[in-house]
Amino acid sequence: MKKIPITKPGFDNLKKELEYLKTVSLLENIRDIETARAHGDISENAEYAAAKERQSFIHGKMQELENNLALSQVIDLKDLRDDRVVFGSTVRIEDVHTGKEIKYQLVGPFESDINKNKISVTSPIGKAMIGKEVGDEVTVQAPGGIREFQIVNIMIEEIL
Repeated sequence: MKKIPITKPGFDNLKKELEYLKTVSLLENIRDIETARAHGDISENAEYAAAKERQSFIHGKMQELENNLALSQVIDLKDLRDDRVVFGSTVRIEDVHTGKEIKYQLVGPFESDINKNKISVTSPIGKAMIGKEVGDEVTVQAPGGIREFQIVNIMIEEIL
């Protein structure tokens, strides 16, 4: 199996989420099931059906997290340089046509979050930027058509 890159904080967050599901969510769910059972006939008990459905979701999410952790390869970012775009870099780019600038941090797919401007190195724009330097232009096939960006700055920032 191919390993998926991840930062140490990203790996730690996956482990915390899994631990929370095991120690809090699952135990709460078991209590909910017991409470619903105590109300009598479970065949027509919506509370029981909802608790069992939640239990299935929790187990599925736990399995997904365990698989993601097993596939993860933690990448050490302490020797990161700012002369080329690499995994872990924070990159400021400018849309060549609109002049609009945006800053992205390149992370693994398990920790990408567009709301926090963290994009995956496996995304189209992430792939296109890898190995590029300040001043280079990047062409990306986006759902809305071809977009062109210029790399304005490459920074090393702590990943949280």
